[in-house]
Amino acid sequence: MDTPVIEARGLVKTFGPTRALDGFDLTVRAGQVAGFLGPNGSGKSTAIRVLLGLLRADEGTARVLGREAWTDSVEIHRRTAYVPGDTNLWPGLTGGEIIDLLTDIRGGRRRRRRRDELIERFELDPTKKARSYSKGNRQKVALVAALSAQAELYVLDEPTSGLDPLMEAVFTDEVRRIADQGGTVLLSSHILAEVEKLCGTVTIIRAGRDVESGTLAQLRHLTRSAVTATTSADPSRLDDVEGVHHLVHADGRVSFDVDDVRVPEVLRALADLGVQNLTVAPPSLEELFLRHYGDRPAERSAGPAAGHPR
Repeated sequence: MDTPVIEARGLVKTFGPTRALDGFDLTVRAGQVAGFLGPNGSGKSTAIRVLLGLLRADEGTARVLGREAWTDSVEIHRRTAYVPGDTNLWPGLTGGEIIDLLTDIRGGRRRRRRRDELIERFELDPTKKARSYSKGNRQKVALVAALSAQAELYVLDEPTSGLDPLMEAVFTDEVRRIADQGGTVLLSSHILAEVEKLCGTVTIIRAGRDVESGTLAQLRHLTRSAVTATTSADPSRLDDVEGVHHLVHADGRVSFDVDDVRVPEVLRALADLGVQNLTVAPPSLEELFLRHYGDRPAERSAGPAAGHPR
């Protein structure tokens, strides 16, 4: 079997009394676009910094591109394109100068045509000083520098933070291009929909632990939509739909959660009841974690549950 591009086992990282990583495991294989999903404060960015040798784990092992993350970090960075979660730029340099500098620091070969194409696609003015950029434009600089690189691994930590929906769509297209070319991507996000659009596999982290890992199809059991409706007939007939346990509110609305695979069946049942108003909403990531994990990972943690760094 091929050696994984990323392989982390039993990572532990503490900051004083706070246990940011608590026995964390992660595997990413070549050619995968792997989602790294978790609510803010779950330990995502800490794990990425350990993988890139920016932090040293207290316990466990981390290998990236066949190298040990801490001792071989210079070699790993030469072969990796990285977009951090919090982009800080040199204020006195222009966006274009920073893009070229970041490429040179990596030791990579500049791809001028690709760089210029990405600047145009992300609608970035590369002649402006970084001090004048908004958060979204600072993020664009980091994305252009990373995506124009010829890297073996792309590590993208909350890459769409600060981008408007149009630019998010451009980002999605560019990651799909990398995937089509057989590239390997680790995409960290707290946005479930972003991961669903791009990733073939997902690892979910909470309180510093990997609580779920697998393909999206394997993790589909996590997704339950919230349904709220008003019907002209008695909604108690919904009891005939397997897995639906509804709640009738004082104003006559009925609400319940349902597995996504049963949504069509539920819609047919509501139509038979004379549905008058209907809302079907997928769960937010925070709701997903509360529904499926509650406080269990934090309770098992050897450190405090609150205050984990990203």
